[in-house]
Amino acid sequence: MEYRFVPFDDQPWHEIIPGLFMGGHFRNDSGGLLPVIVADEFDVVISMIRLDGHGPGTSAVHHACHVPDGQLTPAEMAEVRAMSDLAAEAVRSGQKVLIRCRAGYNRSGLVVAQTLLLLGYGLDEAINLVRTKRSSFALHNPYFVEYLNAGT
Repeated sequence: MEYRFVPFDDQPWHEIIPGLFMGGHFRNDSGGLLPVIVADEFDVVISMIRLDGHGPGTSAVHHACHVPDGQLTPAEMAEVRAMSDLAAEAVRSGQKVLIRCRAGYNRSGLVVAQTLLLLGYGLDEAINLVRTKRSSFALHNPYFVEYLNAGT
Protein backbone atom coordinates (compact mmCIF):
# COMPACT_ATOMS: atom_id res chain seq x y z
CA MET A 1 0.00 0.00 0.00
CA GLU A 2 1.49 3.34 -0.99
CA TYR A 3 1.37 6.13 1.58
CA ARG A 4 0.06 8.78 -0.80
CA PHE A 5 -3.10 6.76 -1.37
CA VAL A 6 -3.93 6.30 2.31
CA PRO A 7 -6.70 8.65 3.47
CA PHE A 8 -6.49 10.38 6.82
CA ASP A 9 -9.01 9.15 9.39
CA ASP A 10 -12.07 11.28 10.06
CA GLN A 11 -11.65 10.86 13.84
CA PRO A 12 -8.83 12.55 15.75
CA TRP A 13 -8.11 9.44 17.86
CA HIS A 14 -9.45 6.05 18.88
CA GLU A 15 -9.22 4.14 22.15
CA ILE A 16 -7.23 0.94 21.55
CA ILE A 17 -7.58 -0.46 25.07
CA PRO A 18 -8.87 1.36 28.17
CA GLY A 19 -6.60 4.33 28.75
CA LEU A 20 -4.52 3.96 25.56
CA PHE A 21 -5.46 6.09 22.57
CA MET A 22 -3.96 6.36 19.08
CA GLY A 23 -4.37 9.31 16.75
CA GLY A 24 -2.89 11.82 14.38
CA HIS A 25 -2.00 15.48 14.11
CA PHE A 26 -4.51 15.81 11.26
CA ARG A 27 -7.89 14.34 10.44
CA ASN A 28 -9.99 14.18 7.31
CA ASP A 29 -13.06 16.38 6.91
CA SER A 30 -15.40 16.97 4.00
CA GLY A 31 -13.56 20.25 3.44
CA GLY A 32 -10.09 18.70 3.56
CA LEU A 33 -7.54 18.10 6.28
CA LEU A 34 -8.08 19.67 9.67
CA PRO A 35 -5.48 19.97 12.42
CA VAL A 36 -6.12 17.95 15.56
CA ILE A 37 -5.48 20.14 18.57
CA VAL A 38 -5.24 18.30 21.86
CA ALA A 39 -6.36 20.30 24.89
CA ASP A 40 -6.65 18.56 28.26
CA GLU A 41 -8.30 15.28 27.25
CA PHE A 42 -5.25 13.21 28.21
CA ASP A 43 -2.80 12.91 31.07
CA VAL A 44 0.12 11.99 28.80
CA VAL A 45 0.60 12.79 25.11
CA ILE A 46 3.37 11.16 23.10
CA SER A 47 4.02 12.81 19.73
CA MET A 48 6.15 10.94 17.20
CA ILE A 49 6.59 14.13 15.17
CA ARG A 50 6.97 17.70 16.38
CA LEU A 51 4.40 20.15 15.07
CA ASP A 52 3.68 23.50 16.69
CA GLY A 53 0.11 24.46 17.52
CA HIS A 54 -1.30 20.96 18.04
CA GLY A 55 -1.21 20.96 21.82
CA PRO A 56 -1.46 19.40 24.27
CA GLY A 57 -2.79 21.65 26.98
CA THR A 58 -0.72 22.59 29.99
CA SER A 59 -2.12 19.86 32.25
CA ALA A 60 -0.79 17.01 30.09
CA VAL A 61 2.72 15.63 30.24
CA HIS A 62 4.06 15.87 26.68
CA HIS A 63 6.85 13.73 25.24
CA ALA A 64 7.87 14.50 21.66
CA CYS A 65 10.43 13.05 19.32
CA HIS A 66 10.81 12.77 15.57
CA VAL A 67 10.87 9.31 14.05
CA PRO A 68 10.52 8.96 10.27
CA ASP A 69 7.83 6.85 8.62
CA GLY A 70 10.37 4.53 6.99
CA GLN A 71 13.37 2.44 7.93
CA LEU A 72 14.64 3.34 11.38
CA THR A 73 18.16 3.64 12.71
CA PRO A 74 19.13 1.98 16.00
CA ALA A 75 18.85 5.39 17.71
CA GLU A 76 15.33 5.88 16.33
CA MET A 77 14.36 2.39 17.47
CA ALA A 78 15.63 3.32 20.93
CA GLU A 79 13.26 6.35 20.83
CA VAL A 80 10.37 4.02 19.95
CA ARG A 81 11.24 1.75 22.87
CA ALA A 82 11.58 4.70 25.26
CA MET A 83 8.21 6.13 24.24
CA SER A 84 6.60 2.69 24.53
CA ASP A 85 8.05 2.27 28.02
CA LEU A 86 6.65 5.67 29.05
CA ALA A 87 3.23 4.82 27.63
CA ALA A 88 3.06 1.39 29.27
CA GLU A 89 4.04 2.84 32.65
CA ALA A 90 1.39 5.57 32.35
CA VAL A 91 -1.36 3.13 31.33
CA ARG A 92 -0.43 0.82 34.22
CA SER A 93 -0.80 3.76 36.61
CA GLY A 94 -4.30 4.54 35.32
CA GLN A 95 -3.46 7.57 33.19
CA LYS A 96 -5.07 8.37 29.84
CA VAL A 97 -2.39 8.25 27.15
CA LEU A 98 -2.52 9.48 23.54
CA ILE A 99 0.15 8.34 21.11
CA ARG A 100 0.06 10.26 17.85
CA CYS A 101 1.90 10.90 14.61
CA ARG A 102 1.00 12.78 11.42
CA ALA A 103 -1.86 10.58 10.15
CA GLY A 104 -2.14 8.35 13.20
CA TYR A 105 -1.34 5.08 11.43
CA ASN A 106 2.31 4.03 11.30
CA ARG A 107 4.63 5.69 13.81
CA SER A 108 1.90 5.86 16.43
CA GLY A 109 0.88 2.32 15.49
CA LEU A 110 4.40 1.05 16.10
CA VAL A 111 4.56 2.67 19.53
CA VAL A 112 1.04 1.57 20.48
CA ALA A 113 1.71 -2.02 19.38
CA GLN A 114 5.01 -2.07 21.29
CA THR A 115 3.19 -0.64 24.32
CA LEU A 116 0.61 -3.43 24.08
CA LEU A 117 3.43 -5.99 24.00
CA LEU A 118 4.86 -4.45 27.17
CA LEU A 119 1.40 -4.68 28.74
CA GLY A 120 1.30 -8.43 28.08
CA TYR A 121 -0.56 -8.68 24.78
CA GLY A 122 0.67 -11.10 22.13
CA LEU A 123 2.11 -9.82 18.86
CA ASP A 124 -0.80 -10.80 16.62
CA GLU A 125 -3.31 -9.47 19.14
CA ALA A 126 -1.44 -6.15 19.43
CA ILE A 127 -1.31 -5.63 15.65
CA ASN A 128 -4.94 -6.68 15.30
CA LEU A 129 -6.07 -4.27 18.03
CA VAL A 130 -4.24 -1.37 16.36
CA ARG A 131 -5.80 -2.15 12.99
CA THR A 132 -9.33 -2.88 14.20
CA LYS A 133 -9.60 -0.09 16.76
CA ARG A 134 -7.86 2.69 14.77
CA SER A 135 -7.91 1.80 11.06
CA SER A 136 -7.18 -0.97 8.60
CA PHE A 137 -4.54 1.45 7.25
CA ALA A 138 -2.65 1.33 10.56
CA LEU A 139 0.79 -0.26 10.42
CA HIS A 140 0.81 -0.38 6.63
CA ASN A 141 4.53 0.44 6.76
CA PRO A 142 6.03 -3.05 6.29
CA TYR A 143 9.25 -2.09 8.11
CA PHE A 144 7.31 -1.40 11.28
CA VAL A 145 5.59 -4.78 11.23
CA GLU A 146 9.03 -6.37 10.66
CA TYR A 147 10.39 -4.47 13.68
CA LEU A 148 7.53 -5.77 15.81
CA ASN A 149 8.08 -9.33 14.57
CA ALA A 150 11.79 -9.03 15.35
CA GLY A 151 11.06 -7.78 18.86
CA THR A 152 12.10 -4.16 18.12
